[in-house]
Amino acid sequence: MAVYDLEEQEQIDELKTWWKQYGSLVMSVLLAATVSLAGWQGWNWWQRNQAAQAAAVYGALERAAVMHDAKKARDATGELIDKYSMSSYAGMAALLSAKMQIEAGDLKTAKLQLGWAQENARDRGLRDLARLRLAAVLLDEKAYDEALKQLASEPAASFAVRYAELRGDILAAQGKVDEAKSAYQVALAKVDEAQKAASADQRRSQYRELLQLKLESMGGRKP
Repeated sequence: MAVYDLEEQEQIDELKTWWKQYGSLVMSVLLAATVSLAGWQGWNWWQRNQAAQAAAVYGALERAAVMHDAKKARDATGELIDKYSMSSYAGMAALLSAKMQIEAGDLKTAKLQLGWAQENARDRGLRDLARLRLAAVLLDEKAYDEALKQLASEPAASFAVRYAELRGDILAAQGKVDEAKSAYQVALAKVDEAQKAASADQRRSQYRELLQLKLESMGGRKP
């Protein structure tokens, strides 16, 4: 038994020596790991909490839309942009509210909201749509050069036809017939590509007819 006691004592002494050398390091690593885990859990909780609060504000915006209350929609959107700009709800809110502001005749607010969305919305599709709608508003205001600037960036494929069509509308309004014809031709070509890639439906065919009419009004011939 004395032999075992001696061996145990030696092991204890070795452990003490090792702990003296590395104990502080071990405790630092454990502390860092604990802090890191707590921070990660806290960050996740904060994100979930932010998402829940943003969803609640967006819900208020949707109710305002149902009631056609442009002011409440504007206020809810302002809150989302100010407090929850990193959430996907902020971009969606800006587009929804801008539509309501246009209907209410408040083009200044609509342009501000669309301008924010085209720069800051998290989803690329929302940014492209915001640029498209802002260009349409600027076209109505006869701010043609500014409208064309909004369409200068290449959009996602799903918006390519609309961008080309609106570019044609703006150029036509400026009296730039040849450039407008080229834009409408691009739009028609993209519609034809889409029809080849998928079965044609009535809405797409009607849209193609509309584009063809715009082209013909510029003196373009029917293919």
